[in-house]
Amino acid sequence: MNKLIQKIRKIFLSKEFILFLIVGIINTFNGTIFAALYSILINENGAFVLGYVSALIISYILNSFITFREKLEVRKFIKFAISYIPNFIIQNIVVIIVFNILNYDKIIAYILAAIIGVPVTFILMKFFAFRKR
Repeated sequence: MNKLIQKIRKIFLSKEFILFLIVGIINTFNGTIFAALYSILINENGAFVLGYVSALIISYILNSFITFREKLEVRKFIKFAISYIPNFIIQNIVVIIVFNILNYDKIIAYILAAIIGVPVTFILMKFFAFRKR
């Protein structure tokens, strides 16, 4: 049990995770702004999806250069996008609940959705998308 706790600490108290969080804050801002802009043209749920995809592309670029210090590659982008699928599902459910069911403001829904799922996404990116051979 002690080794597991040490392993978790090593992962989440690392420079990589701190950089991931910083990029995540930038990405949360990007996704929220894009979703809000898209919601001028389409419904809020569709706007969330388009905002998410727009922010995902920016996130890949930032995480490649800043967090994991690796060059851009199509293969890595595909793995990166796949690693975001669980996060996307979680976030979409949050938007549906917070905006559609609880009737909170769309910006609050977008921000809450962005905050949830961070640890899962980091683990998937670190060990799947950006795993060093």
